Amino acid sequence: MALPLGLDIALAHLLHRRRQTLVSLLGVSLGVAFFIGISAMMQGFQKDFIARIIDVQPNIIVKDEVRSAPRQPVERLYPDAAVELRGLKPREEVRGIRGARNMLASLEEMPGVHVAPALSGNLLLRFGGKDVSVNVTGIDPPRERRVTHLEKDLLSGSLDALYTTSNAVILGEGVAAKAGIRTGDLISAVSPVGVMMKLKVVGIFRSNITLMDNFEVYVLLKKAQILANRPNVINRLNIRLDDVEQAAPLAAAIERQYGYRSESWQEQSKNVLGIFVIQNAIMYSTVSAILIVACFGIFNVISTVVFEKTRDIGILKSMGFRDKDIRRIFVMEGLMVGVLGTLIGWLMGWGLIEFMASLKFNMEGFVKAEGFILYRTPLHYVISAAMAIVSATLAAWIPARRASRLNPVDIVRGAG
Repeated sequence: MALPLGLDIALAHLLHRRRQTLVSLLGVSLGVAFFIGISAMMQGFQKDFIARIIDVQPNIIVKDEVRSAPRQPVERLYPDAAVELRGLKPREEVRGIRGARNMLASLEEMPGVHVAPALSGNLLLRFGGKDVSVNVTGIDPPRERRVTHLEKDLLSGSLDALYTTSNAVILGEGVAAKAGIRTGDLISAVSPVGVMMKLKVVGIFRSNITLMDNFEVYVLLKKAQILANRPNVINRLNIRLDDVEQAAPLAAAIERQYGYRSESWQEQSKNVLGIFVIQNAIMYSTVSAILIVACFGIFNVISTVVFEKTRDIGILKSMGFRDKDIRRIFVMEGLMVGVLGTLIGWLMGWGLIEFMASLKFNMEGFVKAEGFILYRTPLHYVISAAMAIVSATLAAWIPARRASRLNPVDIVRGAG
């Protein structure tokens, strides 16, 4: 079946300069392939990290502290006066959440909200001549099940063993590895206030979040209060929501109502989420640079064709081709390179993802993983196609516009 005349002419122009066309085609294909591969890798890591944060940690943490220190009475009394205060110390207050029981009951009445009390502090573990500094959290196991997935992350032991064993403790995998501790071992614990206690290891967990595995340990809430010498005190409320997207507004509402600092999971991880923004900017800049270079190749090919085929353009115009017909021919050339480059890039991108998926290695940073964490979605293919085709078409537009403005009379005169 014969091709339309305009398409046949465009294809002939591209085939006439095979080498330059292939280079431009390769540039577009590489841009598409790298976009698909890098997007799958970057978003895979980001989505996995966010999912683990949401899965492992509470969506909101209410702490026994305020976001900013209260103003001194003289500053409140004379807000516009030139006042200088020296040597003043904040009034010492008993740490802990006041009215915690009423606050706990009020929050539990909210639909889709699950709350667990906790007491968090520092602890020094001693075992076999080794000292390990950890963060100890006292928990109430039945409520803890509703706000974290600690029980699911246990490599050995059970959460109920905190009740059935005297002075029981659950360690993070990294804590156990640093001191050579195993399930069933008896270890010594010393709190900052000087309380000493023998603890029996009844479980080891792995959350795959490095910071938690290397520093977190869990005991019963009552045991944590004894170690901290703070009976009947809690300093944290851990909250999990059925809808995690409501964490930020609910945290702000809790802080306004009760005055205690309330951090959503977004605020707790804002430093890492900020790094993700930088990663995405680098990714899109790199891929855009590849496509821009490829577009320069397309621009060069079509500009050269316009220069070489000036007489042919004059002949076509004398045969009745209008400006828009000439323009359509050269834009079609860029579109053909963009579409074909996209199709090849899709295959290369799919192959790149499968190659990365086959690589196995141990990775430990913010999270632990055994190889690349990849996110596969048709959206990456659609976005890459749109970027490549639009870029290729725009690169062809300028020389196409120049070709359509050529005057056939001037061309014939120049040829003569």
